[in-house]
Amino acid sequence: MKIETMICSAVIDGVKALYGQDVPEKMVQLQKTKREFEGNLTLVVFPLLKISKKKPEDTAEDLGRYLADNCGAVASYNVVKGFLNLVVAPGAWAGLLADIDADPHYGEKQPTADAPLVMIEYSSPNTNKPLHLGHVRNNLLGWSLAQIMQANGNRVVKTNIVNDRGIHICKSMLAWLKWGNGETPETSGKKGDHLIGDYYVAFDKHYREEVKELAAKYTAEGMAADEAEKKAKDEAPLIKEAHEMLVRWEQGDEEVRSLWRKMNGWVYAGFDETYKALGVGFDKIYYESDTYLRGKAKVEEGLAKGLFERHADGSVWADLTAEGLDQKLLLRSDGTSVYMTQDIGTAEMRFNDYPIDKMIYVVGNEQNYHFQVLSILLDRLGFKWGKELVHFSYGMVELPNGKMKSREGTVVDADDLIAEMIAQARRTSEELGKFDDISEAERGEIARIVGMGALKYFILKVDARKNMLFNPEESIDFNGNTGPFIQYTHARIRSILRKAEAEGLHIPAKLDTAAAKPNAKEVELIQKLNEYGAAVEQAGKDYSPSGIANYCYELTKEFNQFYHDYSILKEPDTARQQLRLVLARNVAKTIKNGMALLGIEVPERM
Repeated sequence: MKIETMICSAVIDGVKALYGQDVPEKMVQLQKTKREFEGNLTLVVFPLLKISKKKPEDTAEDLGRYLADNCGAVASYNVVKGFLNLVVAPGAWAGLLADIDADPHYGEKQPTADAPLVMIEYSSPNTNKPLHLGHVRNNLLGWSLAQIMQANGNRVVKTNIVNDRGIHICKSMLAWLKWGNGETPETSGKKGDHLIGDYYVAFDKHYREEVKELAAKYTAEGMAADEAEKKAKDEAPLIKEAHEMLVRWEQGDEEVRSLWRKMNGWVYAGFDETYKALGVGFDKIYYESDTYLRGKAKVEEGLAKGLFERHADGSVWADLTAEGLDQKLLLRSDGTSVYMTQDIGTAEMRFNDYPIDKMIYVVGNEQNYHFQVLSILLDRLGFKWGKELVHFSYGMVELPNGKMKSREGTVVDADDLIAEMIAQARRTSEELGKFDDISEAERGEIARIVGMGALKYFILKVDARKNMLFNPEESIDFNGNTGPFIQYTHARIRSILRKAEAEGLHIPAKLDTAAAKPNAKEVELIQKLNEYGAAVEQAGKDYSPSGIANYCYELTKEFNQFYHDYSILKEPDTARQQLRLVLARNVAKTIKNGMALLGIEVPERM
């Protein structure tokens, strides 16, 4: 049983015995004792004063005496104003360590068959370009959030919605037809998503040239500069051709559809490689080409029920003024859908596929208003989770030289970034001499694990709501608040345990709690291990991977301070050595489990 649970139960019994009244568990407030006071756990007695009808100090003294006499987990106590500081008995700490040791996933809750079903949408790429640094943050946040929600006892379905239709893909298709000469990923040696992205950039380059030429012509004819540019953008031959291709696509033209399927297939193969390298995946992928018509039908259904209104030009709108918002377009006057309509269609498909209890959208903060509106519309349309949908809104990834622009080809490509992080990890490891006596195959694998760990941790340790500046060099550091520092500590502990076995030391499968007498520093480590469950629970409530990253870093620092002050392998007292070996084993286990919630692997050696 957890120490907090034992003490809480004893406090409830004590209040009943001392004051003759039952107290609800929620009124028993236990917290970690502040460093300046003696003790491990502190009971806040103020909520109990209505029952005791005594001063805070007297109430604390009463309960302190009761706990010292009646709760085996409490060795002694002291009172500071309205706070009862409790010193936990060494045997209780040893028992807690044994409990932690016995559970491979201590602190995490395993989902049951009837647990709430949480669906998480992330990634949401367009099929006209490869994934970039912004997508990397999205995917890492989405994947980590899925692991955290599952560790809180939820069933989780990870989904992706691919924006595979619209003017953007028509631009790439048209450029490929005009200038591609039948080029394929195989003939070019490029990943399919990169190949298509190149044609998207090519379209924009030629389109801008056309706009510039037309705008100059219109200006020469006496048109104002801004009006000339606007007209040029609408009248440029390339954009007209792209729109004609989109119309043909929507009409089901087989020639256009066949090209669309082929080029999207190249992109998906490229995406899959990047997802695999990032260590993320999905249980179900939805495509906007399948959902946009469903969205239109759902809007028409809402219109018939009086939920929406049709304007004189034939467009359909939702009036949100009663909710303090404005009017929202759902169908254009020509009957074509907007993003909101497509999201409604996707929601219906998902709701039909899964009995969703909670829906979480991992989308950047520039879409805050969109999801505020979507929540209202889904609720109106009868989706039970609509009102409570969660927009996991995150900040942008910024670079020293400014924002990224896909159409101009100035993005930080995800594949290039991954390759560079792994290469940098290898260079750093070699410079520090960490690859001595390791085979070439193992060097490559460790470089991959460390490079990806550095990338993921650097991104996930930041509060998701904040914009962040990405610095690859800063992330690969074997000291400080970095992924490699935590990974190296795990590898160091595994090395200690291997040496212990090689030297014939006994690492007990089960700790002898009667012989174990943890000192103050060992108690701090056990207490920190026990806090993992609270960190997981809080990260689930806050939708906060950064909370897990922070916990892993604090645990790692705590262990390194302990290891600096105390020997494990050279400890002469057998019982204490065994306690420390079990303690080290569980620090490694908890680091591994915590980092796994961030999608980060930890190596056995470095």
